[in-house]
Amino acid sequence: MRQLPVRMARWSARHAGRAIAGWFAFVVLCLVAGIAMGTNQATTEDFWVGEAGRAEAMATEGGLERSPTERIMIRARSGQLDTAAAGAAAQDVTARMRDLPEVESVAAPVRSEDGEVLLVSVVLNGPELEGKKNVVPLLEQTAAVGADHPDLVVEETGSPAISKGVNDQRGEDLALSERISLPVTVITLLIVFGSVTMAGVPLLLALSSIAAAIGLSMVASHVMPDAGVGMNLILLIGLAVGVDYTLFYLKRGREERARAGGRLSSEALVELAAATAGRAIVVSGLAVIVSTATLYLATDVIFSSLATGTILVVAVAVASSLTVLPALLVTTGRRTERLAPRRAARRAKRGKPARAGKPETGRVFGALLRPARTRPALTLCLSVLVMLGLAAPALGLKLVDPGKDTFSRDIPAMQVYDRLTGSFPELFVTHEVVSRSTPERAAEVKQALVDLGRRVQADPLFTERAEDAEPTVRTSADGRISVLELSVPHPAPSAEAIESLGHLRQDHIPATVGQLSGVETGVSGDVARGRDYVTHESDKLPLVLGFLLLMTFLMTVWAFRSVVIGAIGVVLNLLSAGASLGMLVLVFQGTWAEGLLAFDSLGAIASRVPLFLVVILFGLSMDYQVFVVSRIQEARQNGLSAREAVLEGINRSAKVVTSAAIVMVTVFGAFVALHLTEMKQMGFCLAVAVLLDAVVIRLMVLPSVLLLLGERAWWPGRPGRTERSQEPAAGQPAEVG
Repeated sequence: MRQLPVRMARWSARHAGRAIAGWFAFVVLCLVAGIAMGTNQATTEDFWVGEAGRAEAMATEGGLERSPTERIMIRARSGQLDTAAAGAAAQDVTARMRDLPEVESVAAPVRSEDGEVLLVSVVLNGPELEGKKNVVPLLEQTAAVGADHPDLVVEETGSPAISKGVNDQRGEDLALSERISLPVTVITLLIVFGSVTMAGVPLLLALSSIAAAIGLSMVASHVMPDAGVGMNLILLIGLAVGVDYTLFYLKRGREERARAGGRLSSEALVELAAATAGRAIVVSGLAVIVSTATLYLATDVIFSSLATGTILVVAVAVASSLTVLPALLVTTGRRTERLAPRRAARRAKRGKPARAGKPETGRVFGALLRPARTRPALTLCLSVLVMLGLAAPALGLKLVDPGKDTFSRDIPAMQVYDRLTGSFPELFVTHEVVSRSTPERAAEVKQALVDLGRRVQADPLFTERAEDAEPTVRTSADGRISVLELSVPHPAPSAEAIESLGHLRQDHIPATVGQLSGVETGVSGDVARGRDYVTHESDKLPLVLGFLLLMTFLMTVWAFRSVVIGAIGVVLNLLSAGASLGMLVLVFQGTWAEGLLAFDSLGAIASRVPLFLVVILFGLSMDYQVFVVSRIQEARQNGLSAREAVLEGINRSAKVVTSAAIVMVTVFGAFVALHLTEMKQMGFCLAVAVLLDAVVIRLMVLPSVLLLLGERAWWPGRPGRTERSQEPAAGQPAEVG
């Protein structure tokens, strides 16, 4: 593996035209293959977990699964509702909907308790997740009815319409994030390189890597179904790491060119960059891939989809850095070589000395490094205390599975949903009690479920029914499966709705249908799904986190041949992840920042966010760990003392690491402007983590620790001098990996 980047760079540099053409042919091939195969979307069954999943499986077995349902509301545009006009509109809606092939059935109109709203419920064909694809014709017919009855407001909502609205909003949000992050990325690269051509190379490779990864993810979905979230991560992570890897490679090439004083060819410089930055990119990419792969241990379709998208885009970004980037560097380098004499002549005429390879620290980085250089013990203590202080709020972390009640009210269907639940509060939440037995016991099970329905009427958390209304129990054709629906007049994330689920599972069911031996019973519904999902993730967290810590440690030990460096990497990553999670809880779990960041607090953190962020943050932190420590190791191998090597390595890497961090912070920070609270939380936490990692961890904590440990940091091995490179004026490659 040590020589692979050099060999690949050598071939790419010598066959630049073929390497560039081959890369873009690969990108096109990936896209064509992905489009040809299409995306295999996850089905409803892929999301089943816990008791709720088992209950849904039983209901599906009996043909009693939940069907996608739309609600059409009819109300007066002003004043009181005209009963005759509303009835005519309801008949129009019913007739139009029944003619649609997407519709299974249309219920009779129902009037709200205050008499101001008429409701028509429409059941769609197919499984629940298919509803958002089939809802467009229904929305068109609803709009047509509204146009034909101008004195009435005819509007539609329901899970399919809301899902479609969320998808549309997600697409708009991604376009917005691109409009924010791309210009800032370009400006940052222009400042770093001072050249439009050189600034365009990282962006070109990042975007082409994203395109290839999108195609590959479509192909991979036929092995692991896509949950609809992988695309977001490919764009988010792809732009960040794609630019970062190219940035590290390009900056190292520039540094070697300056150090050689123009005496080396572009091909030789590319090989030197491959031997140093190229190796570090491989190790860093492998670290991100290995750490992200631990998400598969969660056995969750969403995490698997996120892991697949991240792994693919990182792998493609690494491949682009090893294959086509050397060719692009040689191509642009030859142009630089042609212009070099003229630039040197102009500098000589102005009396300016020739540039030499020198530390790129500058005043700002020098000031940030000064505490660690002069007082490492004090700097270490204060920095760690600050990070622990930022992490403290994470101890109060609360998790919630965000459902439709948490979606942005900028979605029209969500505005209608709020009006719907205001007029029909019993539609907030429905608990579905599913029982399975033998056909001979169908009557016995049905009676027990009826008793359950009567029992919950004494519980104030459940919706009251009319005194003469009997609980309705649906039974499968073979008599084996029975379903009872119980409504709760509270939103799914509310404490009341969650408490009602606890009462149902722990008190009401054990006292009724739970008394029947040999009868399997479970509760599903929005609240049960959410609670069981949170429990499922909490149960998997120790396994995922344990493997993550182990793999991070082993990867670092393998890369640097040092147990101490491996342990330091794990601890620093924990500090970075903990501090960012603490900031996440501080900002999003309360209400004080709602106006500042334009979100409605859930009073908790979306259940998928912490586990995913810890895994991704460990991977991204390894990026900086590898690049900074490899420069320190390289300096040590070139004969510097332990202290000199630390300062030299930090000096050499500070500016480029910070430039890379600015790109990442910009890309992640753009997601804070999105509408979905879950995406806001992810973007905010990632941006804060990268900023803290690049500034506090890499410029203060890491150098302080290494300065205090000295030679002991490299135990059990001690990096000594290595063979000098055959190139006459090149920096010594580090033995990374």
